[in-house]
Amino acid sequence: MSPSPTDREMEILKVLWELGEGSVRDVHERLASKSGLHFNTIQTQLRIMDEKGLVSHRQDGRTFLYKPNCSREQVSSQFLHKVFDGALAQLVLCMLNAEQINAKELQDIEQLIADSRKRKQTRGRNKGDAK
Repeated sequence: MSPSPTDREMEILKVLWELGEGSVRDVHERLASKSGLHFNTIQTQLRIMDEKGLVSHRQDGRTFLYKPNCSREQVSSQFLHKVFDGALAQLVLCMLNAEQINAKELQDIEQLIADSRKRKQTRGRNKGDAK
């Protein structure tokens, strides 16, 4: 797996996850208003991220188009293992204690867990059918 992204790299990755692929200009347009980063700074950061393996690029005329080499899920998993030694329950408990969570958000989380449980049960049954 590639190295853990820095905070700035994470902001750029968020934009690229949303876009799928984008030029320096695309990323700059999305980040400039909230980060104040200059075009050249983003260009340099993307080059460094390319060297580190966090993104890759292809050339379209004179424009480089960048795409992420890792998904949100991969970065989240890396964080889980780095900070919580893979203990998902500890991560969830930490987040529940650290954030102000309202009843609707808790209900949404419960539904996500129920949906995940159903998917795992369905996959388990399908694997049993293949035997």
